[in-house]
Amino acid sequence: MANKFRPGWGILPVALFLAAWEVGARLNIIPAQLFFPPFSAVIEEFYTLIVNGVLLDNFLRSLFRVLVGFSLGCLGGLLVGVLMGWKELINKALNPIISILYPIPALGWLPLLMLWIGINEMLPIAIIFICSFFPVCYNTVAGIKGVDKNLIQAARTLGASEFKILTSVVLPLAVPNIFTGLRLEAGMAWRVIIAAEMVAIPTGIGALLMRAESLIRIDIIIVCLMVLSMMCFTFERVFLYLEQRLTAKWR
Repeated sequence: MANKFRPGWGILPVALFLAAWEVGARLNIIPAQLFFPPFSAVIEEFYTLIVNGVLLDNFLRSLFRVLVGFSLGCLGGLLVGVLMGWKELINKALNPIISILYPIPALGWLPLLMLWIGINEMLPIAIIFICSFFPVCYNTVAGIKGVDKNLIQAARTLGASEFKILTSVVLPLAVPNIFTGLRLEAGMAWRVIIAAEMVAIPTGIGALLMRAESLIRIDIIIVCLMVLSMMCFTFERVFLYLEQRLTAKWR
């Protein structure tokens, strides 16, 4: 019989890791404590950055960029993906272009976008749009193409219109695939925006992280990494929750 653990036990490894971190830094087990501050010092700096508004201001800037770019990218990816998955002519026309552009990393577009758009608020939003558009589009097409053709034919036999078949049969069955793309890209959007801000944008969590590096403030660097980790985890869990709620009746 498999062992059953209480849900709260998942916190135990994290607690042990943080305790080892604190003790290891306090006892100077790792040389050069400047580069390995105790966990308590990181939390203290976290609180200081919140109180003086530095962390909140940079976080809100990054959050705005992620929400706008991710929303636009997902909407665009869903629209194009549905058209490609449902209409074979559109799929044949756009699939070669998508196949060529999809493998290019989102940050690979950064130098070109810096010349086209300039270093302004639209630059990180455009990077997030590209990061989100292609995977969502690909997963949407795959989800629609994967729907059982017999179900579609049965709906046509019963007299359902093409629009009715798409909205009542195809899209509900493709939702798990679509949400897989949304969930994966929800976390990836934060990874990409941090990298973009580190390279080209003077504000945001990524920019704060680079300023901390120039000042050799390891505690602030770790705070920024903690924020990034929490936001990636939160965004992914939100979409996982939405997927479970929306697809429960179709499973």
